Amino acid sequence: MVAPEQVLEFWLDKVGPKGWYAVDEAVDAEIRERFMTTWEAARAGGLSLWLTYPSGALAYLILTDQFSRNMFRDNGTAFALDTAALGVAKLSICKGWDLKIDAAARQFFYLPLMHSENLCDQDRCIRLMVERMPPSAANNLLQTQAHREVIRQFGRFPYRNDALSRQPTRGEQDYAAKGGYGHTLRQLQADVAA
Repeated sequence: MVAPEQVLEFWLDKVGPKGWYAVDEAVDAEIRERFMTTWEAARAGGLSLWLTYPSGALAYLILTDQFSRNMFRDNGTAFALDTAALGVAKLSICKGWDLKIDAAARQFFYLPLMHSENLCDQDRCIRLMVERMPPSAANNLLQTQAHREVIRQFGRFPYRNDALSRQPTRGEQDYAAKGGYGHTLRQLQADVAA
């Protein structure tokens, strides 16, 4: 297992903002190699000491919400710890721990809400992005709005259907044929530009 500081050093310093949302098999492989045992400990209900202070909670959220998506791309296991991450994010936000973290990293307290298939969580994520993130994070806000739009329309993220063995609806199939999430994002960008 690794310490919370090792998660933060790797994700915030080594990978950094340019790599956070990139699809990079080398980064995914390194995350699996370095952090799988710690991720499994979190899945088993461990790491409770991480949840007693702001940077520990941040490391937990990166491990359970972000690293899951890197380690298990296109697999339902990518979402296995979403409920745990969401609970930790909500508790941390209530304690104001997100505000004790630099703005660039603060977004990781809000992403479990953005990844939730619940419209109330989506609405709260947008409020937090507006109220607690700097104006320079406008692209994060746009991404959050696009996620909310998908949940408004379908009540779930259709692009998870295959990984979660969910049967797509006709509307979801039409959505995918039009470009899916990318289409939603481009529409919102056009609305902002107009």
